[in-house]
Amino acid sequence: MNSISYRPPQGVGFAGAATEEFVDTLLTSEALQFTAKLEREFGERRRLLLKRRSERQMEFNIGKMPDFLPETEQIRSSYWRIASIPNHLLDRRVEGVGPPDKDTMMNMLNSDANSYVADFEDTNSPTWHNILYGHVNLRDYVQGALPLFSERRERQVSNHSTMLMMCPRGWHAEEKHVLIDGKPVSASLFDFGMFFFHNARKLFSQEAGPYLYLPKLESALEASLWNDVFLMAQDELGIPRGSIKATVIIETVPAAFEMNEILYALKDHCLGLACGRWNYIFSLIKKFRHHNEFVLPDRSRLSMMAHFLSSLSLLIIQTSHKRGAHAIGGMTVRYSLKNNGGLNEEILANIYADKEREVEDGYDGTWVMDPESVPIAKAAFDSRMSGPNQLHRKRSEMQVSPQDLLTVHRGEVTEQGFRKNISDALEYFAAWLNGKGVIVSKNLIEHAATAEISRAQLWQWFHHGNKSFGGQKAETDFFKRIAQEELQKIAAEHNGGARINNYTLAKKVLELLVLDKNFIDFFTTIGYQYFE
Repeated sequence: MNSISYRPPQGVGFAGAATEEFVDTLLTSEALQFTAKLEREFGERRRLLLKRRSERQMEFNIGKMPDFLPETEQIRSSYWRIASIPNHLLDRRVEGVGPPDKDTMMNMLNSDANSYVADFEDTNSPTWHNILYGHVNLRDYVQGALPLFSERRERQVSNHSTMLMMCPRGWHAEEKHVLIDGKPVSASLFDFGMFFFHNARKLFSQEAGPYLYLPKLESALEASLWNDVFLMAQDELGIPRGSIKATVIIETVPAAFEMNEILYALKDHCLGLACGRWNYIFSLIKKFRHHNEFVLPDRSRLSMMAHFLSSLSLLIIQTSHKRGAHAIGGMTVRYSLKNNGGLNEEILANIYADKEREVEDGYDGTWVMDPESVPIAKAAFDSRMSGPNQLHRKRSEMQVSPQDLLTVHRGEVTEQGFRKNISDALEYFAAWLNGKGVIVSKNLIEHAATAEISRAQLWQWFHHGNKSFGGQKAETDFFKRIAQEELQKIAAEHNGGARINNYTLAKKVLELLVLDKNFIDFFTTIGYQYFE
């Protein structure tokens, strides 16, 4: 690939292998100027909000627990609603989620899902190649110029009702390959800027719109930052304010205590709230890392029946519906329906039961990662949701307290669970470092949240020093021995070869994450250093 030969806008530079092929399709001077303007306007504000995250973490470390904010009581208690939801978005019962590669896009856009969420966050490994091609794929699809291929036959994406949505990377991430005035651009602003600049006008002309999911928010102030980004972007491109519509994923503990405030900050650009249950478990471990009472049992023992998760789920439904907003359920039980050793009947039953529980609880829709799961999820929602949504179900008969959100599930920590977390983390880290953001492991479709929970639990069990297996405590030598044993098992499964180098690097990353006395907020910030 040849490095670019054109002169980018003043103050914009590249620290990576930007290439000629993207100059005319993505990294145009106009698109970069637009993105640079967003970064210059909002970059420092983003950095201050990240600093506030660190300050709140110090408060959690010394025992200050989160609560509903007294200064925003008026927002919670007064009557208001979000702007009306467009008619073509009233029914969102099944939304497919996956990275923005061509195969995933083809499968999801032809799956009969109500929406496809092109995810640059948890299901995408953010190599420069993946990011650039992901945005080119979205641009080409919106422009009607993207031929896609299935495993079975060549076909063009059909222009049916599946709606395109996009999930940018979170506020914590930076795109190191693009420099604005000598500093890496916010990955959130780069992803949003590229998507919006290249697609917003076309989507608006199609009576659709730039529709987003917002990940990893921790406060209403961070939601307000997004709202101001939206206002400026719409004004810059001459698109009516309110054209952008976003759904916020509630997947951090601090955000769970500010749901009303988050909706209020985005009320003219908001569709609803989604339950990010796997990342929420990770967030709970991370936020209360120093407190023994928050040590969780084996990951396999954590289900939506756990009190803190069922309370989160109910509060999302209550809050959303009170404000006329959608409540979207969590990722489906992530089974793969391919090459699963004949387990389909059991898998189908588990998926159906999971979606049946969500629709009975009052959700308006749900997420799936496997296109084969779409009809199963739809069948569950169709059987109990006769209209396009359940906004009429307020669930006001139940009350959720701060203590409910913080009452964790107690249980056993086993050597089997310890080994599984190591094995799952190694498998995913190796794939992610090799540019793959979704894997199938032991009949489960896994993404970044699985790896985050796995390594966070290992850190928690290791540093609290109260877990032992067969008389051996979870100390450094024990951890390294188990990690090496699991690495050897993986090597045997893959018959050694060149791929094992990825697993050796994955083991190095895992040891750093687990053994460091300081909890590292995201494994991606460590792994990202190894890209190019």
